[in-house]
Amino acid sequence: MRLENYEVHLPNYSIGDHIYDRIGPVCESYGKTVLIIGGKKALEAAYHKIRNYTDQTGLKIIGAELYGEDCTYAGVEKLRALPVYQDADMVFPTIASNCAACTSVSIMYNEDGTFLHPHFFVRPAMHAFIDTDIITKAPSLYMWAGIGDTYAKYYEALISSRDERLEHFTALGVAVSSMCRDPLLEYGPKALADHKDNLCTYDVEQVVLAIVVTTGIASIFLTKDFTPDYNSGLAHAIFYALTSYPVIEEQHLHGEVVGFGVLLALLVDGQYDEFEKIYQLNRTPRTSCFTGYYRCLRLLYC
Repeated sequence: MRLENYEVHLPNYSIGDHIYDRIGPVCESYGKTVLIIGGKKALEAAYHKIRNYTDQTGLKIIGAELYGEDCTYAGVEKLRALPVYQDADMVFPTIASNCAACTSVSIMYNEDGTFLHPHFFVRPAMHAFIDTDIITKAPSLYMWAGIGDTYAKYYEALISSRDERLEHFTALGVAVSSMCRDPLLEYGPKALADHKDNLCTYDVEQVVLAIVVTTGIASIFLTKDFTPDYNSGLAHAIFYALTSYPVIEEQHLHGEVVGFGVLLALLVDGQYDEFEKIYQLNRTPRTSCFTGYYRCLRLLYC
């Protein structure tokens, strides 16, 4: 095989329930002015907390802007065109239901909410601050969606790479992906229960790390060649197809639907033992909106 010349950039991150006190030491080397971008609820939860810690540093927050709804190129360009964006040395985005904070892949949508394509970057964000206190207080559906998107990484990478001779970075991504499943089976049920009680526990932290960090790192390696060949599969294809239905785009999160798609993928692939494990995990949260469909899958499996 031909020798390659390539580079890999991995994410840096801080995690904890008082982690914004590290904003100064981490961010001051990148400049002075800060723009915060997020959804309405995310800004309500995080803005003042970030500002309190930022005021103790040499950094200055020069604005806060609403992110919008779906991740679209039009939305991105609208934010980039703002004068306050041009004046900012750094941007703080906020999200907690997938690996966006630590990965170098962005899933782009059309203006009507349907799937467009993945957008690949050379590197992830310079640093991710994972505030477990804010995440714990967010709606449980976001954590549930994150769990679904996370265990999908393991099964899709495993199936897609089966019987292939892999590049080092792809093989590393497949190996890392095992940690996208194992911690969820061990800590997931209790983490979801603790999260519903707004408790920031060890189990919650381990699941958050799997959702945001482990999946992000796996995705970076699996998409190093700027293709989704090993980073997605039938479960994601089901999600992308279902975005053509308004009810999916309006009422369900990405990871929630992908997690359901994994069950279909496991049945198609004949992994019945794994199906049983994930089926039982899916039955745990009462936030799931696919209860009837899970029962149908159970009948098909039986």
